Parts: sequence; structure tokens; C-alpha cells
Amino acid sequence: MTTPTFQPTGSRHPGAGDSEASSALASPVRRRALCFGAAALGAAALAPVGLVRAQSLGDRPLRIILPLSAGSGADGAIRAISNSLAKALGQPVVIENLPGAGGITGTTQIVRAPKDGSVIGVVSNNHVVNPSVYKNIPFDSLADITPITIIGATPFVLVAHPSVPAKNVQELIAYAKSKPGVLNYGSSGNGTILHLGAAMFVDQAKLAIQHIPYKGMGPLMNDVLGGQVQLAVVAVAPAAAHIKSGALRAMGVTTSTRVASLPGVPTIAEQGLPAYELDGWIAPVGPAGLPKTELARLYNAFKAAMEMPEARDALIAQGYEIKLTPPDAAAAFFRSEAARMAQVVKNANVKLD
Repeated sequence: MTTPTFQPTGSRHPGAGDSEASSALASPVRRRALCFGAAALGAAALAPVGLVRAQSLGDRPLRIILPLSAGSGADGAIRAISNSLAKALGQPVVIENLPGAGGITGTTQIVRAPKDGSVIGVVSNNHVVNPSVYKNIPFDSLADITPITIIGATPFVLVAHPSVPAKNVQELIAYAKSKPGVLNYGSSGNGTILHLGAAMFVDQAKLAIQHIPYKGMGPLMNDVLGGQVQLAVVAVAPAAAHIKSGALRAMGVTTSTRVASLPGVPTIAEQGLPAYELDGWIAPVGPAGLPKTELARLYNAFKAAMEMPEARDALIAQGYEIKLTPPDAAAAFFRSEAARMAQVVKNANVKLD
């Protein structure tokens, strides 16, 4: 049998080779560890499938739809583990980016995919945010998918341009209140998880700060670094070097505990906003009605892939904390995050322009 490999398929599969990290289970995952622990009992029913190609799929590749653009956090993560996943499955893996409408375009194809395990998708936080910010979505974000696992999560950090005369969250809040209308914050797009992360901070701190949306992380980072916008919530991994060089100032990390790569930066929660907690997670999902045998096969393949050093190390290098929750726990997490994000959107009065 030939060795399975990741197979690029032309221009629709860049590099093969908005949210992101949106551009993190977040600490929300850490906080809900008991939920995952209890659900793990159900994982015992998922019999190991080993590294053998599923007979029902023959030599067909596993098609993975990413409802995000090439270069996004989820895109980089799944491409980093694709070869290991192919080995674990015993079949090729093909990745296809179908971005648009905050992830709705690609997710529509995921929910309409055959229910045979031949097509799945990888979604992020925006999947559970979209129902609260978009009026018309052609699917139910919970009922029309089958969560396979939560692969992992990456932390975010609230950063400020050095021109802002504040060294921490409390000083930032005091300055913003003394200078209403002076500060603004940017995001990678309306309704993305980075928009909600900043909006949640503004809401909990009771501030009046204008939001400036960008089309992606690249333009956002350029303008934060240039001082055109003063504040933003961004992923820790791409921001760390700028923080260490002094080009950006870290106000606080968004997770419930401090981040190893920024040990001197306190959490936002410990600086007077105890309810603040967020990170960017990624999760493989199939269409609703995915047979239990296929769900077990796919979950065990992701689990086996993440036990391979090359996949695990690649995700850790991108700033992810590995989770690998069983399917029942992943489904419970989707439900709880959808409810939590709906409340965040309501409290922060987030609306698409």
C-alpha cells in the first residue's frame, strides 16, 4: 500500500500545500474542564480504529472544508497536522478554503456534505458567534453539524500602541474615561471573535471607544503597529515579537491564567474584570447525522494524529494548547459557547454594519 500523503489540489488549496485566531478553548475550555471530564466517559465507547484505511472509503481522500481564508489561524493549524492525519486515517487528506460571509459560505457546504465521513470541516469561534450577529443563516449552527473534537485553543492579548499612556488595564480604563472619544480599537472584521473580544472588554470596563473593522488580520496589525488604531485584541503568537520589541504594549491576556510565552503579562480578569475570559479554538465537524462508526473513526484519527510529535509540536509552535475532547464533550462545548457568545453580543450591542 502506498504511503498516504496530504495532496494539494490547485489554486483552491493555497499553500497546501475573517474570528482567525481570528483569527481561543479558551480558557473557557479550561473553566469547563469538568464538563469535558464527565463527557470523556462516553469516549470509552469509541473503539480504536488504528491506522487502517476505512474500507467504505477505499482510496478516496478525506476532504476538509475550511470556511476561512488561507493564512488564518485555523488554516495554519489544520495544514500543520494534515500529513499526520493522513497517516492516522490511512487515506489522503485534501484541504479546501471556502471563505466568505464570516464563515457561512463554507459551513453551508459542510452541513450539506454526504453523511459518510468523506467530507468534514474545521470551524472556529465564529461558528457559534454567527447566529447572534447575522440575521439569515441557511443552517442551524448546532443542529446541523456533528462535532468531532476540539483540537485546541490559542490565547489572545489586548494590545495598545505605545502612544497610549497606560501600562496596564486599570491605567487604560482610567485614561479612556478621562479622554472620551480619543481612543479607538480595531478588529479583523465585524462580528469576528477578535471584534467580540475587544467589545467585551469595552462593555465590561464601561468605556466609550469606537470600533474600526478591517478586512483580515494583516491590515489590522499594520495599523495597530502604525498607531492608526490604538487598541486591539489579537492572538498571542503573532503579537509576542512586537510586544517584546516594544512596538506594542500588552495590557493583559484574555485567558483565565497567564500565558507561558508572556509570563509577565497579567490576565485581564486579574486586573479588575473577573468575568473576562476568551480564547480562539478550532474544531473539526461533520454534517448532522454522521454515523457513529464514522464519528468514532474520525475522532480516533485526530487523536492518533495529535499523538504524533510532528503534529503536536507544530500546533504548540503556533501557540495552541492541545485539548482533543471526545465528541460528546465537544458537542456540549458548542452549546455552552453559543449561549455565552449570544450574551456577549447582546451585552456589547454588537451589530454588523
